[in-house]
Amino acid sequence: MFEELSTDDDRGQVGIGTLIIFIALVLVAAVAAGVLVQTSGLLQSQAESTGEDAQSEVGNQISVVSATGAVTSDSVSTVNLTVKKSAGSDPIDLEDATIEYTSAGAAETLTYNGSADAGNFSTTNISASSKTVMTNTGGRIKITVDAAAIEGNDGIVAGDEATLRIVDQSGATTIYGVNVPDSLGDRDYVSV
Repeated sequence: MFEELSTDDDRGQVGIGTLIIFIALVLVAAVAAGVLVQTSGLLQSQAESTGEDAQSEVGNQISVVSATGAVTSDSVSTVNLTVKKSAGSDPIDLEDATIEYTSAGAAETLTYNGSADAGNFSTTNISASSKTVMTNTGGRIKITVDAAAIEGNDGIVAGDEATLRIVDQSGATTIYGVNVPDSLGDRDYVSV
């Protein structure tokens, strides 16, 4: 009879041990679930942010309406781009934009300044609400790039070309190729 009581006591201790292990497993599972929920929330917010950035880079586009060059002797000394924002774009602030100027003889990154010179470009309001911010697709702004100051001579000579890569505040890029005609004649301005 003494052995039977001992067996019942052993069973009780095993039952309490099992209950403690079960409670510990439930607690570990609850902590793991909390970590998973927190991680999934963090990943979701990062994915939304990345999606918005990607949408801005694709959606925010600057359209070049026209481009002219001011002729000095046998080269284009100043390039004027008339630009507008593309449909569906957020407002574009050209003060926060950069223009990467690349030609056979020069490469320079230009930033906004009130005047166009070797390291800067300037803007003029044509029909926008401000001289640097495009808020609707009907607004036009003229961007002026001083090619002569960048090239270190009279500018882009007849028959040569340059590339202007406009990068706005969201990172969206617009590339425009400036092609100077082979013959400038006695004109003051040419389409480039």
